[in-house]
Amino acid sequence: MLRLPADLRGAFKEPMGRVYTDPVDLLRDADQTEGPIVAVGDVVTFHLRQADRDPDVAVIDGKTKRDAVDEAVAEVLDGDADRIEVENPPATLSEALLDALVTALDAADPTVIFVDGEEDLATLPAIVAAPIGASVVYGQPDEGMVHVPVDEETKAEARELLSQFEGDVEAAFARLD
Repeated sequence: MLRLPADLRGAFKEPMGRVYTDPVDLLRDADQTEGPIVAVGDVVTFHLRQADRDPDVAVIDGKTKRDAVDEAVAEVLDGDADRIEVENPPATLSEALLDALVTALDAADPTVIFVDGEEDLATLPAIVAAPIGASVVYGQPDEGMVHVPVDEETKAEARELLSQFEGDVEAAFARLD
């Protein structure tokens, strides 16, 4: 549905929120919001679960930095949450991934979206689809976990970045809204 243009790749170097190295500190701040917690990435999901907080939505692909996660991480990721499996090629946002985000956010129980492909770009549609007051947490390679409190400003920023993708942006927004 959407493809990341090469000239937009640099826009993802700077974190969209505060960077944390301690999941307990992150959760203390995230718990001040009243919405769900969406975790994008295997290592982020692992750290939140190790801190006794199952994300309401976890988007994982079984990899970190393009390599398979180690066995200890994989065991923690195989929790009891409901699971949705989708295909999402690298540098894209598929219809299946966008639909899964909406479905998982509407679910009463924690849900894992397992991506065959790459989940790296799921942060933007997660911010757009999540309700005001939610928290989206994603990994910043070699730095830590980024906490993005979902508010009108962060939604607008995510929409602005997504609007620069190639493909049917309006149809993507229609799926997420």
